[in-house]
Amino acid sequence: MNFLRGVMGGQSAGPQPSGAETVQKLCDRVASSTLLDDRRDAVRALKALSKKYRLEVGSQAMEHLVNVLQTDRSDSEIIGYALDTLCNLISNDVEEEEPADESEEENAQKTNSDDLAGQFAEIYIKNQENLTLLLSLLEEFDFHVRWPAVKLLTALLKNQGPQVQQIILVSPLGVSRMMDLLADSREVIRNDGLLLLQQLTKANAAIQKIVAFENAFERLLDIITEEGMSDGGIVVEDCLLLLLNLMKNNSSNQNFFKEGSYIQRMKPWFEVAEDNSGWSAQKVTNLHLMLQLVRVLVSPVNPPGATSNCQKSAFQCGLLQQLCIILMATGVPADILTETINTVSEVIRGSQVNQDYFASVNAPSNPPRPAIVVLLMSMVNERQPFVLRCAVLYCFQCFLYKNQKGQGEIVATLLPATIDANSISAGQLLCGGLFSTDSLSNWCAAVALAHALQDNSIQKEQLLRVQLATSLGNPPVSLLQQCTNILSQGDKINRRGSKVQTRVGLLMLLSTWMTNCPIAVTHFLHNQTNVPFLTAQISENLGEEEQLMQGLCALLLGICIYYNENTLENYTKEKLKQLIEKRIGKEIFIEKLAYVSKHELYSRAGQKPQPSYNSPEQMLFDHEFTKLVKELEVLITKAVQKSSEDEKKEEEVKKSLEQHDSIVNQYKELIREQDMQLNELKKQVTALTNQNEQSQTTITQQTSQIQQLRDQYNLLKVQGKPLESQHHIHNEAAQINGIQPKADAEEIGRLREEIEKLKKQHVALEGQLAEKESMIEKLRTTQTTGNAAEVYTNIAGEHSTELCKPVATTEAASGDNDSVAALMKITQLESRLTALDDENQKLKDQVKLFTDEKKTLNQQLASINSTVAILETDKRKLQQEVTESKKEQDDLLVLLADQDQKIFAFKNKLKELGEPVEDEDDLESADQEDDDDDDDD
Repeated sequence: MNFLRGVMGGQSAGPQPSGAETVQKLCDRVASSTLLDDRRDAVRALKALSKKYRLEVGSQAMEHLVNVLQTDRSDSEIIGYALDTLCNLISNDVEEEEPADESEEENAQKTNSDDLAGQFAEIYIKNQENLTLLLSLLEEFDFHVRWPAVKLLTALLKNQGPQVQQIILVSPLGVSRMMDLLADSREVIRNDGLLLLQQLTKANAAIQKIVAFENAFERLLDIITEEGMSDGGIVVEDCLLLLLNLMKNNSSNQNFFKEGSYIQRMKPWFEVAEDNSGWSAQKVTNLHLMLQLVRVLVSPVNPPGATSNCQKSAFQCGLLQQLCIILMATGVPADILTETINTVSEVIRGSQVNQDYFASVNAPSNPPRPAIVVLLMSMVNERQPFVLRCAVLYCFQCFLYKNQKGQGEIVATLLPATIDANSISAGQLLCGGLFSTDSLSNWCAAVALAHALQDNSIQKEQLLRVQLATSLGNPPVSLLQQCTNILSQGDKINRRGSKVQTRVGLLMLLSTWMTNCPIAVTHFLHNQTNVPFLTAQISENLGEEEQLMQGLCALLLGICIYYNENTLENYTKEKLKQLIEKRIGKEIFIEKLAYVSKHELYSRAGQKPQPSYNSPEQMLFDHEFTKLVKELEVLITKAVQKSSEDEKKEEEVKKSLEQHDSIVNQYKELIREQDMQLNELKKQVTALTNQNEQSQTTITQQTSQIQQLRDQYNLLKVQGKPLESQHHIHNEAAQINGIQPKADAEEIGRLREEIEKLKKQHVALEGQLAEKESMIEKLRTTQTTGNAAEVYTNIAGEHSTELCKPVATTEAASGDNDSVAALMKITQLESRLTALDDENQKLKDQVKLFTDEKKTLNQQLASINSTVAILETDKRKLQQEVTESKKEQDDLLVLLADQDQKIFAFKNKLKELGEPVEDEDDLESADQEDDDDDDDD
């Protein structure tokens, strides 16, 4: 422990050991000590020495530190010390403890810090298990373990990025463990996790996709919202940098971002307050990165389909509208305004809906002016920053890209009929910039006007109508003539900036204007001074700076040759070529034409549509013009090298080829028509065959159904009962076999008569039953009163005279008898009453039996009627279907005969035309021969 006290700062007697010796003793202590406390103290001492004695600790202790990570996993404190030590060794930003007193050795160590970090990182990842162990430590929740593990992984990725990325890529759950850091409640770990993911996702599309599908977009956007969006701090910047890493040059992630409806969540980022004063540096940085993120989604280098989808989403969710609000707002910093213009440019580029909306945006001025006009005013204003003017030019180019409607509106502002003297139009600003004394304004206006004519022959012809008033008293001149006048004056006009820039811009405008527009070529050649000027410029021996001018003049003269319709006798194609051969020479002309594509700024301009230059003098070429030069250079070279005889031969060959092609096309059309007719006939034959097969199938089914009905009838006939209530079976069989239903009618009539009789009997029985019930009721009421003799006399008088006489005699004879005789009479009456009750019950049972029988007969009658109706209907349907099937079969046979005749006629026509046609007999014989050959084999 005395040794450790010396290392940690305590005083000890005797000479002090060197740094290497101290590190060696500590390493031995870590390796050999059995007590965890001793090992922990030794590792803590190594951590303290790892900054000052970086080389010694790294070369001697790294292996022991890795062993500590493997064996002492249960002690978070020693693991934290080991991770901190490794992080000090591998990290580049090592803080020096004593920066004032540095020796030469320490200066050399500081100089080689990056090399040491890279070497130590390489040593550590040489064994992939070390990195796998470090990834597993990310799952530890202990702050003293997880945080240094994150920092160590970040340092490894900074020094050995590609190698570490490959190991993490094949490690199970490697990326998922890193993504879990974003959900950590401790902001320090979450923020360092963002830095780790930034290093992890650099230049590795596979890891970028994995991180994106680990729900990275959702988590990062949530963090940005929680931190205050553009008003947030450095954490928002880190999130935006990570988002840029994930989506830049990764179309899969861009599509995932768009499909996840995350573009809609970007709109609130750009909602700035009305008071735009006091923008902090962090807010400017955040908003700049947000704009870059939008540009990544709509970049012209993305696949066209993906870009158009993102542009559509940006308009639908209101993102474009919000950007236009920033564009027209006041108090916005210059760099944010510039980036916003570039972002709006790419959001509207090639999207007709977005371009139309941008054309309708007005600046908040009095009176309101279109945003395009306000931007053009900045472009032609030489006091505006150079970067801002480039951004406005790019915005104007994107507005006109594939937008013929917008091109027509811009050109229309130059025409006499649409000029408004009370307002400033886009065309007036472009003309003012084109003829100003600022060379950059000349170039920008020329390029902008060229984009208004790009791939639009109608507007090229319309622009020929533009007339300019040069000075009082002089007649107006055309815009084309004024451009050539300024071009020919050249150095005579005093301009601010590069004079070459103005001339290059005018030549690009004229070349774009006259390409694929013979009328413009004729107007240009009509001026007698233009061709001599071009030939003089090309034939002169000028310096390197003027070689570009010579190349562009050669290009313009070549356009006059290629698109010449020979309407001017002095400047036909042949005479212009003779002029080149005499004044310049064909080889020299072609050599100087190549100066354009060989220029160093030409290739730079062709890389991307946005003009990005460090200084105004470098702005010489436009992106669209470079594509035009590639097309024209080959065409012009061929046109100049051809002689008149070659052209005549070529025209003759073209005519013969055209005639030959017309003949071939006629034969192709004839063959195509015949093929179509044959195909139609084949389809008809196939359809008729199918109909025939369907008809045969239907007939077979109907025949089988009829046979089944007959079998059912015979079976029912055999099983039939002689009871009258089951005669409907006989009727059903008779209907199936076509027997006339006379017996059925008789049977039905007889059953109806029986039913009527039963009804009458039923009514009579019900009347008797009612009488019996009334009689019983009277007897019961009389019995309760006790007047038995009177009741007996009434009963006898109503129902039987024989009963009445004895009762009357008895009453007269025994009027004074005692109550015994009365009781006997009551008993007799009760017995008679019982007999009447029994008879009444029997009558009720009989009535119920007749009622049930009546219901049964009614059910049988209804069943017989329904069966008869169903069988009659089925019989009619079957007869009708059989008749129709016979008719369809006859028609089918007739159609097949007609088709055979037509096919025979077409085969004869094909034979007459010389086409080989095989007969069915030949095909059958060939098939037979093939079968014989197969049998022989």
